[in-house]
Amino acid sequence: MSQHQLDAMIAQHRYADAEAYLGQIKDSEYGQKNAVLYHLDRGAIELHGGQYEQSEQDFSLAEHRMDELYTKSATQAGGMLLLNDRTMDYAGEPFERTLMNVYRALGYAFQGKPDDALVESRKIERFLQELEDNLGGRKGVYSDDAFARYLDAMLYADEGKLDDARISLAASRAAYRDYETNYGMNPPVFRFPKRRPKDDGELAFIHFNGLAPRKITETFQVAWNDATAVVRTSQAEDGSVAAKNALVAGLTGNAITVAYPGIVQDTYTIVGSEVFVDSRPEAATQLMEDVTGIAKKTLAERQALIKTRAVARAAIKYILAEAAYRVAAKACDQEFGSTSWQGLLCKGAAKATMAAATAVTEVADTREWSTLPAQIRMARVKLPAGTHDVVVQFKNAAGAVVEQHEFKDVVIQAGKRTYLSYRTAL
Repeated sequence: MSQHQLDAMIAQHRYADAEAYLGQIKDSEYGQKNAVLYHLDRGAIELHGGQYEQSEQDFSLAEHRMDELYTKSATQAGGMLLLNDRTMDYAGEPFERTLMNVYRALGYAFQGKPDDALVESRKIERFLQELEDNLGGRKGVYSDDAFARYLDAMLYADEGKLDDARISLAASRAAYRDYETNYGMNPPVFRFPKRRPKDDGELAFIHFNGLAPRKITETFQVAWNDATAVVRTSQAEDGSVAAKNALVAGLTGNAITVAYPGIVQDTYTIVGSEVFVDSRPEAATQLMEDVTGIAKKTLAERQALIKTRAVARAAIKYILAEAAYRVAAKACDQEFGSTSWQGLLCKGAAKATMAAATAVTEVADTREWSTLPAQIRMARVKLPAGTHDVVVQFKNAAGAVVEQHEFKDVVIQAGKRTYLSYRTAL
């Protein structure tokens, strides 16, 4: 899959084209092992394109498959050890699971369906509680989600469940304190006038911004023969690194190749946004979720285990390859003689083939929910009940407007909250 091609479609708001593109590559690039990723990517694109019912269907399929895989993951561990991490069906990172329910909750909120949004919100609460119980309070590991908790509080308040809203808000504040430590992110602060007319409502604008961080394959290879020894480190986004490793291994005859995932963040221009209502500046969006920071930290926390598993896998592959070579060498000796040039050539070819095959199968698991943004931002604006024109300006680091979008005739109801969203990937 060309991630850059998909990113370009999202940046240009060509959501129908992006959805069609995913359909074209469903079997060739996703397949059954990546069904969760297919439905997550498709669901996000549909949500940003306003296809809320279709989005809900895809997210529901993703959630169902995630639930199945969490119970089956242990049975697939053997294959993962002997080949590579891609042999397992992808079940999603914990933060991806949380954000999937966040997206579903927001999809219902955008449609003005607070009851359904709250169902998703409660799912988040149960999942995060289970995650915290399983992790046993380990510090520095993703076990809570500040934005999800904050959204919980808003949705509970929308339904008049103020005690539940206060509990969720307190949980959000505690999680944001962890965000400061783990991701260097300042907690959002929304300040409203203490006294507002009773006929006021609120606009909550959600800004999905930037490109999801990408996982890449990083490798460490030691290759040798009687004359040379080569130590190489490589990184790549596609299979080219595996081919290069196989070439070196084939030329030298012996190699141990270890592959593990790294993560990179592509640059994006837009860093913030400002909401104007009826031509008046009202509020700038604040960072609510640092998706990049969470993804990087999540991978870093697991990297030691990933590398240990990769080393063990590489060693097993080398032992198996050596055993296979000895069988092949014996056959070469029997057919051509152990000292004949044909026999030596046969054994050399067998050695190179075994080493190359071992290296080329060592590829890191770089799968991820690729249509996520780098960050989620939000602005909250108290407004008089009525119909308003809302304009959002999207700005770069210098404060210049890079993009602008207008929402015409936005209805604000007294005592109610209206949700809007927009996706940028420039």
